Amino acid sequence: MIRDELMSTLSGLRRAQIAGRRAPHKPLLVLWLLGRFAASGSTAVAYDEAEEPVSRLINDFGPAVTSRTRARERAAMPFVHLERALWDPRDSAGQAIGLDAPERGSWLRARGANGRLRPEVEALLADSGTLADVARLLLEQHFTAMLEAPVRDAVGLDLTALDEAAYGPAQRKRRARRAGFAEEVLQAYAYACAFCGFDGALGRNPVGLEAAHVRWHSQGGPDEVNNGLALCSLHHTLFDLGVLGLLPDLRIQVSQLYVARSQSGQTIDALHGRPVATPRPGRPTIDPKSVLWHGHQVFKRPGSQVA
Repeated sequence: MIRDELMSTLSGLRRAQIAGRRAPHKPLLVLWLLGRFAASGSTAVAYDEAEEPVSRLINDFGPAVTSRTRARERAAMPFVHLERALWDPRDSAGQAIGLDAPERGSWLRARGANGRLRPEVEALLADSGTLADVARLLLEQHFTAMLEAPVRDAVGLDLTALDEAAYGPAQRKRRARRAGFAEEVLQAYAYACAFCGFDGALGRNPVGLEAAHVRWHSQGGPDEVNNGLALCSLHHTLFDLGVLGLLPDLRIQVSQLYVARSQSGQTIDALHGRPVATPRPGRPTIDPKSVLWHGHQVFKRPGSQVA
């Protein structure tokens, strides 16, 4: 395998969906393995060791599930189904685990399942630049910019250090977005958070305000005002994590899974049912298709909890 083949195989992971919803299970498993590799130089791991942290990543950064059992064992799907060009899962006797194996943590634990990225993949990842580029590819294709830092932190990847090791500090890579998108969105909402009205500024410059994509850029969302919201930094993060969402009539909804003990944390609950601020005259409102996408793909909805 050469570097281009590795990047092509990883790019193919973006097409994965489960029941019509985005499924970042495989990318999150790979990102977790990249963090292990950066720390130890190896991706070898037993399923029993990977189950809890990888399932937690999928629960935190993927769509919600309707079963506690499924939530605990979400790592089983990518452990079984990650492409064999990348991944070599085996049982305790050294026998390969096929793609038709059950996606059940209990089945994998009982067989002492373990896995490792293939030697030719690890050989490519030994180059810091390739490791950083692989991580960046997965982050950009499966998440939104606001979540990239939390995902990196959760898997233990320092892309700045990897970039500097490979290219030097002057050559850090940045991805391009359409110039003007952020400013157009902030202007449309009069430089105020569309959820809470925060409009802080330092002199003439707004502070703590950001242009959020409703449908993520990585998931086909355009850099256009009708796919944007001006949000304060806190509400942008909560919107991208699925704590906050939108109803079709553009009222705010707060996930029933959200809990807070402090008075400041409970101010989020007060947003539930409030209308989103409307853009200034002549600016387009949010595309209903983007609202539906966010509600289906990002917003954390509770389901029937099965023990």
